[in-house]
Amino acid sequence: MNILVIDGQGGRLGRRLVEGIRKACPDATITAVGTNSMATETMMNSNCADHLATGENAVIVACRTAQIIVGPFGIATADAMMGEITPAMANAVASSLAYRVLIPMNLCNTYVAGVIKGSSAILEDAMEHIRGLVSEGKA
Repeated sequence: MNILVIDGQGGRLGRRLVEGIRKACPDATITAVGTNSMATETMMNSNCADHLATGENAVIVACRTAQIIVGPFGIATADAMMGEITPAMANAVASSLAYRVLIPMNLCNTYVAGVIKGSSAILEDAMEHIRGLVSEGKA
């Protein structure tokens, strides 16, 4: 199973996702792509990703072969994450044939109803859902 994790800003969410996916799905191939070098470096420091890359083109190319795309909700929204998500990146995520697991965040002038800021239950739910997708081969 080819799982793509995309994150920006400082990459802390991406690192937690990469670590959680590796623990939940040890046989998955994990590609971590940061929208900037700091995010990529933070995800790299987890020592859990199989492949790492940075930038707009890396997001676009990785979305072509991913079976599951995981990241904050903003990766599918143009100009999100303080402008780090370009329209081309958001389009690549949204138009990919991959199954998307998007983590809701109340940031950058976006309010997602029902989301409690900083809730670890959200990440636990995402990991459980990804584990189910991988084990059932549905993605």
